[in-house]
Amino acid sequence: MYNKVMRDSKAITEAIAKRQRASREKLLFKNLRTEVNTGASGTQKYVIKQGPNKGKIAEGFQKS
Repeated sequence: MYNKVMRDSKAITEAIAKRQRASREKLLFKNLRTEVNTGASGTQKYVIKQGPNKGKIAEGFQKS
């Protein structure tokens, strides 16, 4: 008969190691992600710069 040992064992073990390494990297990136402070740099509200309403904050307006 023939030898029943797999000849592709090196390729298979490399593929398994690659998958495990990728999953560990995904887990690290998931855990190390930091939350963003919304509006921290003044991007949430717009201050009117000219006209009679100068200095007021424009809220609740949508572009149409």
